[in-house]
Amino acid sequence: MPRAEAALGPDPRIQRAMGLVLLATLPGILVLLWLYGWGTLITLLLANLTALSCEAVLLKLRRRALPSALLDGSALVSATLLALALPPYSPWWLTLIATAFAMVFGKHLYGGMGKNPFNPAMLGYALVLLSFPVQMNQWPAPHTLGLFAGLQQIFGFADLTDLAGSALPDAWSQATALDVLRVNNRLTIDELFASHEAFGWAGGRGAELVNLAFLLGGLFLLQRRVYSWHAPLGMLGGLFVMSLLFWNGSGSDSHGSPLFQLFSGASMLGAFFIVTEPISGASSARGRLLFGVGVGVLTYVIRTWGGYPDGLAFAVLLLNLAVPALDRYGQAHTQQATT
Repeated sequence: MPRAEAALGPDPRIQRAMGLVLLATLPGILVLLWLYGWGTLITLLLANLTALSCEAVLLKLRRRALPSALLDGSALVSATLLALALPPYSPWWLTLIATAFAMVFGKHLYGGMGKNPFNPAMLGYALVLLSFPVQMNQWPAPHTLGLFAGLQQIFGFADLTDLAGSALPDAWSQATALDVLRVNNRLTIDELFASHEAFGWAGGRGAELVNLAFLLGGLFLLQRRVYSWHAPLGMLGGLFVMSLLFWNGSGSDSHGSPLFQLFSGASMLGAFFIVTEPISGASSARGRLLFGVGVGVLTYVIRTWGGYPDGLAFAVLLLNLAVPALDRYGQAHTQQATT
């Protein structure tokens, strides 16, 4: 990079947008901290430190100016979104692998920020989900682990149970509501909500509050015009319509109500923080709308009939492949409308 370019420093518009996105994640982070304790914070710190370290090394290898590229905030946003999608007490090495893969193969392999065809956070998440399914399905029951037990779970410190004064709970991990519903063939929806601890008032226990928090952050970003409404509305609309079409009331073969689908898993995080990623998403307004609809439809299909409880990452990556076609369609429609 020329010295004059390096002296310019990071683009203030990019810094502002990334800063607002990080700020908008705070309600969700606070709810996750309240529900799951220190694990969320530790995973966030690990992911961000790994992302910044990888970013610095890769920029150095590519002979790019460190201040202008490292401080634009894109690495922090990708790492934060990835950490929020991971189970709060993921082993340290899993967070490191997911984040490093996201930085190398999701961003710098294609030339860095502005050139990545895939969403980096979802690429890292998909890798560890396929490679380490057991660890990726160990979600803790709310309010079960303290600091010392959490450190033991993340770093494998065997002696921390003595410091904490109690052993690690035998049944701290539980299936999510989406996972329970996907394999259920006996109980009605009403019976599941009444009897299973994974279910809350409308969706997964605790997941409703997390989704509401990310909804609040997303509305803040819409109000600040960080992005347009097309992709979020498209995803939530696609998920809502699919769940309405295949909703079978409270029967044992039901896949949950539209409200359940919207407030379980990573629905709001996906709608307002993942599908709105501008580089790997469509550029035209119509393309962004169709991109969101496609993600919502595929997320429901994978949740309901696929092998994974929440298919958001796979849905996003598949739609990333369709972005060129979506852009061509959107641009052609715009040209027709102006002639």
